[in-house]
Amino acid sequence: MVSRMDTPPLPELAPGEPGGTMLEAGAPPTRRLRVLSANIQAGSSTRRYSDYVTRSWSHALPAGRKRTSLDAIAKLAAEHDIVGLQEADPGSLRSGFTNQTHYLAQRAGFHYWTHQPNRSVGGVASSANGLLSKLEPVRISDYPLPGRIRGRGVLLGHFGDGREGLTVAVAHLSLGARSRLAQLSFIAELLQDHPNAVLMGDFNCLPDVPEMEVLYRNTSLRPPECIVPTFPSWKPQRAIDHILVSGELRCAGAQALPAAFSDHLALAMEIEVPERSLRT
Repeated sequence: MVSRMDTPPLPELAPGEPGGTMLEAGAPPTRRLRVLSANIQAGSSTRRYSDYVTRSWSHALPAGRKRTSLDAIAKLAAEHDIVGLQEADPGSLRSGFTNQTHYLAQRAGFHYWTHQPNRSVGGVASSANGLLSKLEPVRISDYPLPGRIRGRGVLLGHFGDGREGLTVAVAHLSLGARSRLAQLSFIAELLQDHPNAVLMGDFNCLPDVPEMEVLYRNTSLRPPECIVPTFPSWKPQRAIDHILVSGELRCAGAQALPAAFSDHLALAMEIEVPERSLRT
């Protein structure tokens, strides 16, 4: 279900206006979208490996500076058109029963938001994928992902009509390679008939590991044009957060940005999208 904020949507931008793109005569018009993928660690703070032990309480209790962290993430998110969230708390004890996706939508000025709760640990801590958008989705769908341990999912927002419409998928994959292979195979089946797709999220793996080949072989998703390390946030060495694009979509740059004090950096990208793939 998509929840709509009680403010009118912003007007669409035409090619040539800020956010649009002027092309040569005869070329199909495109729109430039700013997208962001962020594992927000439920607003918790992790600045060194030892914090996983010394600050483990913050993953179960509402204490700490989670609201301050969320406000910082909202400021970052507000600069983008579509945002995919991982590890957003949907409203358990550790977040003070705050739906963090909804909170970020309100604070960052997004008109549309939805979330997919995936995992609950005794009602104390829960986790969800989230999607924030300044464009109105045509429809939303979500699916649980296969794996040895339950609690992973993929959330899809469809922003155009038919198979040519833009589809944005948000996922958080498992740590184990075997489970990731099953999950990527499932996602590939979902996206194989969507030539204009964006898949973003925390993949927990590099873009060139063997299990990623199932995506590249069975969809039109492409390996990232540049490798951007995002983990750990205090000394990024591994590129495990990705924004993959397919079809006629073109990447216009990618960069890693702090997501408050999460252990992952957020990944931002500008994407050229054919206007015909969006419902305007």
